[in-house]
Amino acid sequence: MTIAISTLARELKEQGKDIVSFSAGEPDFDTPRRIKEAAIEAIEAGFTRYTAVAGIPELLDAVCRKLERDNGLSYEREMILTSNGAKQSLFNLTQALIDEGDEVIIPAPYWVTYPEQVKYAGGVPVIVETSEENGLKMTPEQLKAALTSRTKLLILTSPSNPTGAVYSREEIQAIGKILEGTDVFVASDEMYEKLVYDGTEFTATASVSDDLYRRTVTINGLSKSVAMTGWRFGYLACPNVELVKKMTSLQSQSTSNICSITQKAAIPALLGEVDDEIERMRQAFEARAHEAAELINAIDGLSVRRPQGAFYLFVNIQEVSSDSMQFCSDLLERYGVAVVPGIGFGAEGYFRFSFASDIVTIREGIRRIEKFVQELRA
Repeated sequence: MTIAISTLARELKEQGKDIVSFSAGEPDFDTPRRIKEAAIEAIEAGFTRYTAVAGIPELLDAVCRKLERDNGLSYEREMILTSNGAKQSLFNLTQALIDEGDEVIIPAPYWVTYPEQVKYAGGVPVIVETSEENGLKMTPEQLKAALTSRTKLLILTSPSNPTGAVYSREEIQAIGKILEGTDVFVASDEMYEKLVYDGTEFTATASVSDDLYRRTVTINGLSKSVAMTGWRFGYLACPNVELVKKMTSLQSQSTSNICSITQKAAIPALLGEVDDEIERMRQAFEARAHEAAELINAIDGLSVRRPQGAFYLFVNIQEVSSDSMQFCSDLLERYGVAVVPGIGFGAEGYFRFSFASDIVTIREGIRRIEKFVQELRA
């Protein structure tokens, strides 16, 4: 549905209509110069041939150093696999791990790709509906109730796309306690780790306990925090070497290694050489989150929690509409504002608003949303 709305917005724009889009999960900042320089250096050096499927040794070492420096986690090269974005990392995991009929627990709201990849692998998505009372986060009690003898995997996302919710260390510890004594793996999607706000602390799932370290496949990348969406760089880290071998074998039969130039470009980002620029982007996103949430909450009939991370507002529209797809379609066609319906994320009665746009555009978009809502309530 994310792509469907973005496509419709693009078509309307091509027809000459005035469209402001908040549908894409893509930073509006440019890739930092140091990363571009590393790519240019690789091109000029002729680094344009196949590499090992998992990635070149210095890249794998850079991932390991990043995980040690930022998250206090220790991995070896053979525990790392780099892929064409975190989406492929997750795809490799579900294909290598999930058999026909295996159950995968997915808290809702969820990123739209999770249940689709599980179904493609023959698995059964077990959707756990969260509530605003719990910050749109799954509770240990909900996890316990969802576990069965067929449960193979839990997908945990923090910070969350689409809600911006962040699980605290204590919350992850409580979830880990429920999993102790089971054979359930955890896929921890940590793509927005660097984008947290208002003093919120990010906690890597695998760092919480030895038990969680052993069962967690950490999935991350550089698309969001380093503004490298088009470069396609993601990675996974897992201490289960045999599982990593299976995922690497699968990738060898699908895409082989990721772009050699991207591999070289990713190294300075992983080693912290652009951390100052990441922080500048984070501060800009934080300011936008504050203003956008305040403006949305000033609209009668809409409400939203200020996000703890990522760059989305997950807006509650239940006072004005029970059909998020219709709401978003009408908003786009009548007022030229593109947002994504909550039903696509497993949560009817909401829409996702990406504030990865300049503040002037954000203000104009919310002004139009207010007029649309006033019209609905008239």
